[in-house]
Amino acid sequence: MTTQHSPVPQQQPPFAGSPVVHGEPTGGVGPRFSLYTEEFADDPHRAYASMRSRYGSLVPIDLAPNVPATLVIGYDAAVRILNDPDRFPADPRTWQGSIPADSPIRPMMEWYPNALRNSGDLHLRYRQAYVHAIDGIDLHELHQTVERIAVPLINSFCGTGKADLVTQYAFPLVFEVLNRMVGCTPELGERVANGMAALFDTVNAEWGMNHLSEALMELIFQKRSDPGNDVTSRLVHHPAKLDDEELLSNLISFYGAGVEPQQNLINNTLLLMMTDERFGGSMLGGSLSTRDALDEVLFNDPPMANFCTTYPRQPILVENTWLPAHQPVLISLAACNNDPAIRGGDHIGNRSHLAWSIGPHTCPAQSPALVVVQGAIDLLLDALPELELAVPFEELGWRPGPFHRALAALPVVFPPSPPLNTV
Repeated sequence: MTTQHSPVPQQQPPFAGSPVVHGEPTGGVGPRFSLYTEEFADDPHRAYASMRSRYGSLVPIDLAPNVPATLVIGYDAAVRILNDPDRFPADPRTWQGSIPADSPIRPMMEWYPNALRNSGDLHLRYRQAYVHAIDGIDLHELHQTVERIAVPLINSFCGTGKADLVTQYAFPLVFEVLNRMVGCTPELGERVANGMAALFDTVNAEWGMNHLSEALMELIFQKRSDPGNDVTSRLVHHPAKLDDEELLSNLISFYGAGVEPQQNLINNTLLLMMTDERFGGSMLGGSLSTRDALDEVLFNDPPMANFCTTYPRQPILVENTWLPAHQPVLISLAACNNDPAIRGGDHIGNRSHLAWSIGPHTCPAQSPALVVVQGAIDLLLDALPELELAVPFEELGWRPGPFHRALAALPVVFPPSPPLNTV
């Protein structure tokens, strides 16, 4: 096991895409932090602390090799930006013209006709259809769906006394729940999963986007002629009359906001509950609940750690730093939640974190997401209350990538148990 260190920023030549402290010469850029390395993934909070001591609230970063951006790690600056879509729109089209087509970061950040990547009237049109599709989800039925999917997954490993909760539980559960929400067949769903994984890891992102798009277009064609009580059908038949490209982009957004964040939130919360004595007791009837653990994770290690990207229309001064026009400004939800300027002591029950974002792009699927995540955790812990890590905490690996906080694996051991009754 190698010793972990905070990422050391590398000195780079000046780039117009980096923030400049007020009063510095134009292009007076210092070293940038790389967010795509294994070193950053291993210990992001140490990196955030180093960033804060060097730069304050606005940090020059690299999202991929030679793709500069600004990372917001100050809570107040983040709130200002997230609530000001006129000066900080989400449309990346001017920026992406300067990014090579084969850049690993481009498919995750380029413009699409969906609510996430637009502002103003177009954003409102997309968001109304998107919210309508989500609001049609029956939360009581969703809880039952989670149980029907979770029990066979638990039964597949409960008798062995060991499991990897990432690959054997969290991912397949979240993915199958989303498939049922959108009305996706298992075959199409598997293709969607492979595409989404490639996108988020930014390793083979172009292949991932193509693979994902082909599968979802098949789903759209199916639901146009044979609608059901599902997210896709509600999008297809909404009065906004989204065209095929718009439908595809909003479905991709739904999967993107569902698969990766939900599985990471399940895994990160289970890790906390197995390793923190405040929550360990709750697994056997202690005082702190699963929801308390979820709030803790949403503060400290939100599943999407650095996201909510905007692109200023013109150079703009924020907290004594000039942000360049049309260059990415990402909110570090993890770092902002832990900003010493606003972070106090015990925050059990405090839900003032930014993990769901705020402003016009606030996540509209908080309620169904919490039903899925909390249900998945409670069902697992009810069935296997003596879960323990199978390896020391320090040996756990984290998937590299600038956006997510994601375990590569979560190996656990427990006393072998008989299978649960199927639902």
